[in-house]
Amino acid sequence: MRYFVAVAEELNFRRAAERIHIDQTPLSRTIRDLEDRLGVRLFVRSPRKLHLTPAGLRLLKEVRKLFIRVERTYRAVRETDARFRAPLRIGVADGIAQPKLTQCLVNWRKVAPEIPLELTEMRALELAEALQREELDAGLSFGVPEDDAITQQEAWSYPAMALLPLGHELASRPALTLAELLAFPLLSCHSDRLPGLLEQIRTIVQRHTTTPTFAGEARTLSGYFTRIATGMGVGVTDAGHVAALCRSDVVTIPLHEDERIITFVLHKHQRFGLPEVLQRFVAHTKTLH
Repeated sequence: MRYFVAVAEELNFRRAAERIHIDQTPLSRTIRDLEDRLGVRLFVRSPRKLHLTPAGLRLLKEVRKLFIRVERTYRAVRETDARFRAPLRIGVADGIAQPKLTQCLVNWRKVAPEIPLELTEMRALELAEALQREELDAGLSFGVPEDDAITQQEAWSYPAMALLPLGHELASRPALTLAELLAFPLLSCHSDRLPGLLEQIRTIVQRHTTTPTFAGEARTLSGYFTRIATGMGVGVTDAGHVAALCRSDVVTIPLHEDERIITFVLHKHQRFGLPEVLQRFVAHTKTLH
């Protein structure tokens, strides 16, 4: 079932095989065996892309429900064992490496030492999917696309700063306006890898210019800094990553405008309220604002 979900979500056997770390041939054989067992076609295979059949779509919907029920069963069994405390499962997306993230987790372990903490690093869209499947309790990210199933609340923020390559004509200035920065081609973020950061940067840019020039996009935060260091454009970053990354090959300059980059705490919407531990963690993340 997990192999089927991977293929159904990727609609590509090669990407699905990479995602679940097996070879493509046994994955294809497993899917054909599943179709033979069920007596239905789950995929329409074309030269360029797979497509789910109506039966495949229904199976995907039911399997997702099944996985949620299985995960709830696992947790219920664990929680009945007095010797076991279920861990608080936290996903960290977007390559976030801010001092406030570390401070948040260190302080949480001090105030709730009896609750094991389980961290998983992943991409933002994977984080949203993991929350929906209840494989995580909460996540920290620059934001994910709007989804009725996911609640996103501001945890903390940092001032936005200008990011320039060494030797840039603005690099010696003590502070800049966004209008001055945006007179140069701006490096953007990849929508699949850093959707929240991309949306925040776009919103900031739109408040200060209607005709920005974009110089390309980066898939990771470290790649964002590296592209700017090599002179591919200018950028906007947050003071937290300036402090954490300590790059000597770029110049960071404060902005006159009070623009901020926000880190969000995310969790699946719970119809009957959040578990007590998760409520405490969500409230805890906001103490660093």
